[in-house]
Amino acid sequence: MIASLGMYDLPWLHAANDKMWRVIADYLRADGVQAVPADLTRDLDLHALWRSPNLLLAQTCGYPLMRELKGHVALLATPHYAAEGCDGPYHRAAILVREDDAATDIPALKGRRVGINDRRSNSGMNLLRDAVAPHADGAPFFASVQVTGSHANSVAALLAGAIDVAAIDCVTLAHLRTHSPEEASRLRILAWTQAVPGLPLILSVAQAHHADQLLAALRHTSMDPAGQASLDALRIDGFSALGWDDYAVIPTIEQRATERGYPVLQ
Repeated sequence: MIASLGMYDLPWLHAANDKMWRVIADYLRADGVQAVPADLTRDLDLHALWRSPNLLLAQTCGYPLMRELKGHVALLATPHYAAEGCDGPYHRAAILVREDDAATDIPALKGRRVGINDRRSNSGMNLLRDAVAPHADGAPFFASVQVTGSHANSVAALLAGAIDVAAIDCVTLAHLRTHSPEEASRLRILAWTQAVPGLPLILSVAQAHHADQLLAALRHTSMDPAGQASLDALRIDGFSALGWDDYAVIPTIEQRATERGYPVLQ
């Protein structure tokens, strides 16, 4: 089987994610689960990993969850994060510009260069598209769209002047602010997107019979000293059991942009 915690796995968070997984894995082995992976998988494409029948635990983005993964995965739990922009299991994206940018609202971004982490990202693309759609009048809004590959890369491009705006998941932003406060201080939150359910923990439907054991392992992790230390480093302060109906707001947001004549972020 395979496991991944790759959504908030910035290099300086590898140790915390590894520690969290070790506590979970030890609990599962003690509970009789067979073939529990010793280490997290970091060398597979996430979209392929999420669809693997051998997936024991992973975290995914809400956009591919609703567009690609229904029928392939089961929902386990949605973490709560101690970060500005989060409210229990809900989160937002921060629409960022450089601190010295004169823009004061979203319409002022027309004709600017935008960076997105991925065309299949909820926070980096879908929520930003929704925020821009009322101001686009069914036409291209940005001068250019650069796909950066990650939220961290989008922030780096913004700081370097290669792009002018990006929507960054609020949990990633909180981690970047803690790790690189001087760089973060050069950026400004222009606006927040709508709040939606955050990134859920999932497992393959083929492994769904392990769901109760995994939930028990998560509870154990919050009580284990090493586990709690890893949760603190990852800013996790709780979990909620959300269902597919809760995540249905994400395709609804996509449909709303389409109805406004702005189906593609451009």
